[in-house]
Amino acid sequence: MDNSKTKKDSNTEKRILEAARKIFQIKGYSGARMQEIANEAKINKAMLNYYYRSKDKLFESVFKDAAQDFFPKVFQMVNSDLPFLKKIETFIDGYLTFLQSNMCIPGFIINELAQNPQRLKDFFMEHHIKPPEKFLKEINEAVESKIIIPIEPRILILNILSLCIFPIVAKPIIETVFNLSEENYAQMIEARKKDVAQFVLNAIKYK
Repeated sequence: MDNSKTKKDSNTEKRILEAARKIFQIKGYSGARMQEIANEAKINKAMLNYYYRSKDKLFESVFKDAAQDFFPKVFQMVNSDLPFLKKIETFIDGYLTFLQSNMCIPGFIINELAQNPQRLKDFFMEHHIKPPEKFLKEINEAVESKIIIPIEPRILILNILSLCIFPIVAKPIIETVFNLSEENYAQMIEARKKDVAQFVLNAIKYK
């Protein structure tokens, strides 16, 4: 057998992951087909199966690739020396920017939580993803300094995440109910970066 034909190539693997991310984003996990991904990557299905034997394994790789890119940036943001309120704005902008580029990820996480929660737990443990202790401490300090109203730190973080994630998960419903085109929807998400930040700051600033 010619090893030059079967040896895994990093450029091909990168092309497969980029194609998979695009198809998953358009079709979602359940709607995507391996043949579509192979076509997008400009390889045959046999080659795709050589690299990734199942759609599940391929999606897991897309998720890990995105998460490994995202979480270090998140930790950098929340552990930065930015003023507390500015840090919230920066986090919301960065988080929504990530979701814009990886719209399939929230749905995948929800599916995993329902069907295979242990895999997510293992992923977080494997990559040492822990609660942002510094940020939690800064929230408590902001409360004590009367920069923001009394609020439990974890509740504030959950509120921020929920405001960011829901419009991504509910994209088909939002587009249908409000009769939005893809372009209109993208504009709404872009505007939401500032809108959510302003909403959160108005809600928590000490009056």
